[in-house]
Amino acid sequence: MVIAALIVAAGSGIRAGGPLPKQYQEIGAVPVLRHTVQAFLDHPEISQVQVVIGKDHLPICQDALSGLDLLPFVTGADTRQGSVHNGLSALEPYAPDGVLIHDGARPFVSPALISNVVAALREHTAVIPALPIAETIKRVTRDGTIVATIDRDGLWGAQTPQGFRYNAIIEIHDRAKRSEHRDFTDDASLAEWAGIPVAVISGERQNVKLTTSEDIASADARLRQEQWAALADIRVGHGFDVHQFGPGDHVTLCGVRIPHSHGLVGHSDADVALHALTDAIFGAIGEGDIGVHFPPSDPQWKGAASSVFVEEAVRKVKALGGLIANCDITLVSEAPKIKPHLAEMKEAVARMLGVTTDRVGIKATTNEEMGFIGRKEGMVAYATALVRLPLR
Repeated sequence: MVIAALIVAAGSGIRAGGPLPKQYQEIGAVPVLRHTVQAFLDHPEISQVQVVIGKDHLPICQDALSGLDLLPFVTGADTRQGSVHNGLSALEPYAPDGVLIHDGARPFVSPALISNVVAALREHTAVIPALPIAETIKRVTRDGTIVATIDRDGLWGAQTPQGFRYNAIIEIHDRAKRSEHRDFTDDASLAEWAGIPVAVISGERQNVKLTTSEDIASADARLRQEQWAALADIRVGHGFDVHQFGPGDHVTLCGVRIPHSHGLVGHSDADVALHALTDAIFGAIGEGDIGVHFPPSDPQWKGAASSVFVEEAVRKVKALGGLIANCDITLVSEAPKIKPHLAEMKEAVARMLGVTTDRVGIKATTNEEMGFIGRKEGMVAYATALVRLPLR
């Protein structure tokens, strides 16, 4: 039986707040939609994955799902029903026997649940996962007053993926479109309207649909906890760097240009903070120092932005299956003043490391006018980085 997956991700996703629709916001440092799509791509019983996206979402969708083996994206409609119809129509050339229709904002669908829906679809024309309602159900007016208590006996909450024989569900969608019935909120409702029995199998509590900002935050925390629990090899690296002052009108620290009476002398942009941080990360994974990977004798690094060095160190950590947990940087110099630029510096480093700003510490102090630092001849940076790797 050839089974296709149809992922519906055409909604505006505005109820979750944030700068992006909810399906493109990150949980566990990965877009919600990528988690969802990957679950079906990885499943051995799914032959094709078709994603339906919003009409203005192509650039962010391409970014979120880059590198995945997917059918060409399909643009959705004004309603969920219309979006599903567009996706089903796009699947017609592939002639699947069955299709699993799934919400793009349900990233925790398990391989077992997908298998169970596929197995039930071999016996039924339509099947959905669902869970019995456990809470007492109240009917409430718009002003917040209870008007009735609903008997919850026999009430179930529907989930996705909802499975259908392809020929049956596309024919039902065609009929509904011709008859101008366009207010169905899920595909099982269309099957009921068409008189097709819908089998119900047990859903999963974890298979939640992310809707609000609280849902996104909770999902992110859950994934990060799971991710960190699997990274039990904890490494600490230390970095140190020093650069002398020379001609110039600014210094670059943590990737931020800061006006100053002098510049820092170096082969690259002489970002003393990022050089120390790069050494700390390399040190945590036993990869030597910055000079090993980016020798000053190599002309390609002349004037280079030091963010390149940090990002390469992070890439090596990720190649080992790890992540950066946090970093702490201390700058020692009589001038310039760092405090006015701290927020921008923290944000820049957080982007390089792929962490939140609360995991980036940046401090500045003077040398009490002692030594070469006190004489304003140069600047020193110290950095530590905590790296988490899988146990080997």
